[in-house]
Order: sequence, then structure tokens, then C-alpha cells
Amino acid sequence: MHRISALTVASIALALGLGTGPVAVAAAENAAVESARASYSCSPGYFCIYSDWNGGGTRCQWSDKQRANTADNCSFIQRGQNVRSVWNATDHRVQYYTQTNYNARVGSTPAGKGGNLQGNYQIRSFKPQ
Repeated sequence: MHRISALTVASIALALGLGTGPVAVAAAENAAVESARASYSCSPGYFCIYSDWNGGGTRCQWSDKQRANTADNCSFIQRGQNVRSVWNATDHRVQYYTQTNYNARVGSTPAGKGGNLQGNYQIRSFKPQ
């Protein structure tokens, strides 16, 4: 009888613990997004690119919705360095290209998101999707 009640108590505890699982997972995901947002120094309303992983290195940022040639005012692009990470602090998805004037689309990032890229190309232009 003692074993059955211990098993029952353990089952109830496990069920209650699993019941809060999705809430805990959602909280952890929100914390991870907030942590990522904090590590990427990108002003609200801007699209930012970085010369290093995880928002490190040199940052170039634009409040324009589109830019036909990022090299016009981005020092590390001018030096030939690749883009290793991005953050999109705008209210729209940004698609980006490896060539100027919106040629050779390579990817896009949703509003309020970002992260590391392959790191083997430059973003030479971007516009809303």
C-alpha cells in the first residue's frame, strides 16, 4: 500500500510538473529572445548588420526601409568584410541581397528577430518583403 501511494504521489507531481511545462518553455523562449535582443545593439526602427557573430564587431544600421547599396555608408562592407549577423528592429520583414540594387536575394529576417548568418557573403542591398 505504501508503494502505491508513493507511486500515485509521484505520478500526480509529474503530471502537475508537465502541466506547467509549456508555460516554462514559453517563458524560457521569451527570455532567450530578450537576451538576444539585448546582445544585438540595434535601435528600434533600424535594420542592423554586424561584422562578427552574435551582434559583435562593427555595426552598420539604417532606418531607411530600403537601401540600394549598403557600401555607401558601411565601413566594414567598404573594406570587403562579410556580414556575420543581423538584427531587424523594424516592424516589417527585411529581405537582403548579395548585390547592389536588389539583385541576388540571399535571405530575409522577420521583424523583431535576428541572428547569425553563414558569414560568407556581404549584404549589399535590402528592402521590405
